[in-house]
Amino acid sequence: MTANIQKFRNLSTAMSHSFESRCLLHHYRFLHHGPDTMEELLDRHVVKKEKSLDDDKNELLNRQRLTSSRREALSLYRDVIRATRFFMWANSQGNLWRDVLRENVRKEFEEARFERDPEVITRLLIGGRDALQAALDKLAEKQKKEIDKQLGSSNTP
Repeated sequence: MTANIQKFRNLSTAMSHSFESRCLLHHYRFLHHGPDTMEELLDRHVVKKEKSLDDDKNELLNRQRLTSSRREALSLYRDVIRATRFFMWANSQGNLWRDVLRENVRKEFEEARFERDPEVITRLLIGGRDALQAALDKLAEKQKKEIDKQLGSSNTP
């Protein structure tokens, strides 16, 4: 009987130690408060850049520039699309120049869509405005010549 009691005591002591070690480990886990996810792990251990007021001001200025540049780019795009209405003759493949120009304009704007450098954006906008103005000037000049030619041929009997 004493042997059975001794076995029971040994078993109860072993279980008690096992339970205490689990509680201690569990308690240690709560004290540690380790990351549960990869985001928490990275957030805790990756060095973060401190934001200063200058960074906030610079970010605000960049947003304002991009917003105004975006507005200017949309305005230019609309002006070009409006100007293509005047190009109603067909090219050598039989496509209307209006459609060809619209496709090319769309492609050019899509290629520059994700540009973030303000200098490059400004250069693209100025170049686009100049090209549009030059194309409209040439179109107006050609139309004047055509009108003069038609008036000259109608005046001659």
